[in-house]
Amino acid sequence: MTQIFVTIAAIFGGLSVAAGAFASHALREKISERSLEIFETGARYQMYHALALLLVALLISHTTSPQTALVASGWLFIIGIAIFSGSLYALSLTGIKILGAITPLGGVAFIAGWGVLAFAALNLKS
Repeated sequence: MTQIFVTIAAIFGGLSVAAGAFASHALREKISERSLEIFETGARYQMYHALALLLVALLISHTTSPQTALVASGWLFIIGIAIFSGSLYALSLTGIKILGAITPLGGVAFIAGWGVLAFAALNLKS
């Protein structure tokens, strides 16, 4: 699982940098300031949670205890990135407002991921 999470985290991290650069250089003159803020929020949260996923992978690789909660936390971060950041990117690029209704589901996945990570941390045995 460590290798999968590190790989996904690296991909999401790199894509987050690319998204930020895309927003700064290609989108600045093409979409509204509000849409640009929305896009940049997606990129920022994507990077935060790519780093969180790296932390989860590091914890998995350094523990001998059962890792079910850590794995669940990692998948919740991945789901959160896909839904939260993905819906914000789509909303900002298309202007389809209903996409904003999906975003909180990704936020819930992020919050759940952090909660499960806290639970896992309380139960870690090295």
